[in-house]
Amino acid sequence: MQVSTAEFRRGLKIELDGQPYNIVEFQHVKPGKGGAFVRTKLKHLRLGRVVDRTFRAGEKVGLVDYEQRPMQFLYKDDSFHFMNLDTYEQIALSPDVVAEAANWLKETMEVEVFVINGEPAGIEVPNFVELAVVKTDPGLRGDTASGGSKPATLETGAVVQVPLFIDEGEVLRIDTRTGAYIERA
Repeated sequence: MQVSTAEFRRGLKIELDGQPYNIVEFQHVKPGKGGAFVRTKLKHLRLGRVVDRTFRAGEKVGLVDYEQRPMQFLYKDDSFHFMNLDTYEQIALSPDVVAEAANWLKETMEVEVFVINGEPAGIEVPNFVELAVVKTDPGLRGDTASGGSKPATLETGAVVQVPLFIDEGEVLRIDTRTGAYIERA
């Protein structure tokens, strides 16, 4: 099946040069001179790398034939282990397939695993996760809520910038799409 650039939206899975991509960002541009075009940021579903690509307005691209399976993250050793919530079948995915989603994975978290041609190609974590702070520097006296920020290490090992008033042990809500602190949970 084909889709026009007019139907592009975030999260749409398209196929370019035989490779599956996810649309991360897109912008329709109509310059005063010349034809309109669509500027996109595409993330490779298997390799995780992000590429910039420009399409002419009205250009058609193929959709990726994929299946989404709800799974639960169990644990991590050399690979990441997930369990299918319908069949209770367990699979192990390599760190290459999990990519940067590994920063947000917490045991018992439910995720969506993308399967292309019967093979897992990537995972999608929820847009917001709640994670505890395990290490951060103490805020200095006189710091305000609107002041600067400091790095904090979360229970998954990810490091995010947080306001100065955040202490160790607090549970934070994090936006997994940008890796930004949202609020205390």
